[in-house]
Amino acid sequence: MNPQFKKGILELCVLVIVKQKDQYGYELAQNLTEKIAIAEGSLYPLLRRLTKEDYLQTYMAKSTEGPPRKYYRLTDEGERYMETLIHDWNIFQESVNHLIKEVYES
Repeated sequence: MNPQFKKGILELCVLVIVKQKDQYGYELAQNLTEKIAIAEGSLYPLLRRLTKEDYLQTYMAKSTEGPPRKYYRLTDEGERYMETLIHDWNIFQESVNHLIKEVYES
């Protein structure tokens, strides 16, 4: 898949996955890479930015497999932002599909 496509939609994917369930960084990276191949190095700067912008909040929780883990949770503001991104994505996707359909049906 084109890296620019992934970069553009990664933010929405992170918010959607965290909405399903609070997750720690590595867990989130694993869940993302099941659907979209990403570099782990691109995820953590995004998580920091989303936290700084108050779309995500973090908390520490004990782990049975080592030290405590930092979990990410979607905030109310993050949920509103995610809904806006989903709306924008749907409009964008429909527009691109319409354009492709016009070219291939003519």
